[in-house]
Amino acid sequence: MAKTAKLVIEGQTYDLPVVTGSQGEMALDISTLRKRTGLITLDPGYANTGSCESSITFMNGEKGILRYRGIPIEQLAENSTFVETAYLLINAELPTRKELTRFSIMLNDHSLVHEDMLAFFENFPKRAHPMGILSSMVNSLRAFYPELPERTDEEEINITFARLLSKVRTLAAMSYKMSLGHKVVYPSHKMSYCANFLNMMFDSPVRPYKLDKDLVKALEVFWILHADHEQNCSTAAVRLVGSARVNLFAAISAGISALWGPLHGGANQAVLEMLQGIYDNGGDPAPFIRKAKDKKDPFRLMGFGHSVYKTYDPRARIMEKICKKILKKQKRKDPLLDIAKKLEEVALKDPYFVDHSLYPNVDFYSGIVMRAIGIPLDMFTVMFAIGRLPGWISQWKESIGDPKWKLHRPRQIYIGSKERNFVPIEDRG
Repeated sequence: MAKTAKLVIEGQTYDLPVVTGSQGEMALDISTLRKRTGLITLDPGYANTGSCESSITFMNGEKGILRYRGIPIEQLAENSTFVETAYLLINAELPTRKELTRFSIMLNDHSLVHEDMLAFFENFPKRAHPMGILSSMVNSLRAFYPELPERTDEEEINITFARLLSKVRTLAAMSYKMSLGHKVVYPSHKMSYCANFLNMMFDSPVRPYKLDKDLVKALEVFWILHADHEQNCSTAAVRLVGSARVNLFAAISAGISALWGPLHGGANQAVLEMLQGIYDNGGDPAPFIRKAKDKKDPFRLMGFGHSVYKTYDPRARIMEKICKKILKKQKRKDPLLDIAKKLEEVALKDPYFVDHSLYPNVDFYSGIVMRAIGIPLDMFTVMFAIGRLPGWISQWKESIGDPKWKLHRPRQIYIGSKERNFVPIEDRG
């Protein structure tokens, strides 16, 4: 027998269906609430509102669980590649060797971008932020790669997915090279997805880039950890814009714009800027910790706490191990990592941080890893965007095929002026 909840309004009782997920999480189905009662729910920030049913990512913030298509993030970070994880997210199953080879060939075949797009890069202002450039360039891809009427719908969608996954990586590397005034490095069919990106970023005629397998693995893991994260701000933006049945490029462009914010994708950059600020002020984190605990002080310790995780972010543990391994191999002592460790020690022991569930999250370590790889600070959020792309694509694909699809159209409670008459300008005083 289906479970229901009872809602009583002015003596009238309404039964609301209870929806149960595959992991036991439960929700009230209020889709007919306004029709039956004339009421809507008010939930600023949608923290208590489920916008969809999804089979892509499972999170349990209280227990620190993250799984893609049922597979724990720890197993994927240890054993998978980014391309393999992307295939899993988009197609719901891990690829066979034949499927993975075919997918990799598609990524290689679509890795180049139209030469005319170089003119776009050349005409952006020099101080333009890479995320603004990336969002614009992704949106423009539709003009260069229109519909494929000679293909079946499935073939066209798969080609579009491959184009996005491969070209976004190329566009990001191109934007970096051109910002330096350097010659663009083209992708090579001899390299893997992640190795190709690092080579396009850092290779030059005067100093050929030497690939380091540990740095390639670090980038693989970074992108795997960021590949999807349920209905976060940017993913919700992709689904919302996609609900208007816009093309995939436009929906992904919206996701990139949402990710740009310092409270979302820009957090890893904000962490490094905070650590640098502490270092520049003598390296003692204690005054900054006191500021963070002062309710009257707007200062926030970036990299601590999460809107969903109420325990240690599982991605942070993985990123911490990668961080230590890289710095040890490079025989490099990073003063910012020392400050980060001091902050972590305090956060795990201080009652204020424990009581408020302010544990280190993935951004706490990922910025230092990006720094060790050589990624410039203003490219950190772009790196996040490349990693999140498979998740955005899989979420868009799922929403488009959802039989319960509806145009997203949130309601509101109006609190403005009541009806009043227009006053001619000469009578307004």
